[in-house]
Amino acid sequence: MNMMSATECLLEMSEERLEIEDYQKGVPRWCTGCGDNAILTAVQRLCRDEALLPEKTVFVSGIGCSSRFPHYMKTYGFHSIHGRALPIAEGVKMARPDLTVFVNTGDGDCCSIGAAHWIHAIRYNMNLTVFLHDNQIYGLTKKQASPTSPIGTKSNTTPRGSYLEAMNPLTVTLGVQNVSFVAQAADWIPESLFDIVKAAYHHKGLSFVRIVQRCPEWLPTALDPWLNDPARVKLLHHEDGLQISAGMAKIYKNQLQHDPSNIDRAREIASDRDCIPVGILYRDPSVPCYEDLRLTDKLRTPELTRAGLNAELDKYTVWPQEAPQKTGK
Repeated sequence: MNMMSATECLLEMSEERLEIEDYQKGVPRWCTGCGDNAILTAVQRLCRDEALLPEKTVFVSGIGCSSRFPHYMKTYGFHSIHGRALPIAEGVKMARPDLTVFVNTGDGDCCSIGAAHWIHAIRYNMNLTVFLHDNQIYGLTKKQASPTSPIGTKSNTTPRGSYLEAMNPLTVTLGVQNVSFVAQAADWIPESLFDIVKAAYHHKGLSFVRIVQRCPEWLPTALDPWLNDPARVKLLHHEDGLQISAGMAKIYKNQLQHDPSNIDRAREIASDRDCIPVGILYRDPSVPCYEDLRLTDKLRTPELTRAGLNAELDKYTVWPQEAPQKTGK
């Protein structure tokens, strides 16, 4: 058995260390001031700190501004069709449970055309980390009202103002059977954004993180009341949740000790319309993951995949019959 010296071990560790640049790909084309930039930075920092191997990491997205995310990550990625990010990510996880899979989706992509997939993804509770980029408007298609647009929002599809109350992604998610992790972050609070992203990654099960984000192009002042008044941001903390640093405590004095195992209280907090709760609302690590129930830790190797494909194809193969024997007559 070959033994490596301490120096050799340190050299190998140094060579394997990944930096943020190892996850950066291209120049983001989001608008200046768009919250997507802050989310990208937090996720790239997570990848670096957790030393996620690019070849074992996948980002799946749908359609929208947020869904350009895989283009800016030097990992595997799948830019799918509108509203279908979650079922595609579930397929990736079922086929390769050994991969780390993230989902980036928008308020239109997830809460409108993808709503059915969103609900059932929560129920299946597969080990995925889902980031809902919620800027409360369709940005990529130039300002149409989305399901999370506040009532009265004037847009190209609601020129007189939207008539319906906005959908609350937090209360919807907390109302689905098998929910296991729900959190909320704000793009302009980078410290808590990163802490929430990290907690979501470490949770085994479907981690649903709604990120309230700014859209400087189409709704430039929509979040000003919360940006200009830190008292309207409520920081959630608990020994089983997140801790608040001294610097954060000086700015955001509206704090609440909340036990993330209490789903009834989580629903109450999520329903608050005056304050934006930031932190972990609910977490239940005991909920089983669907891929574990189905695969029982059986990794789908290339050999197993090939054997399965051949078995299916053999059902439809027309085998050539043997040529008739000549009798000599």
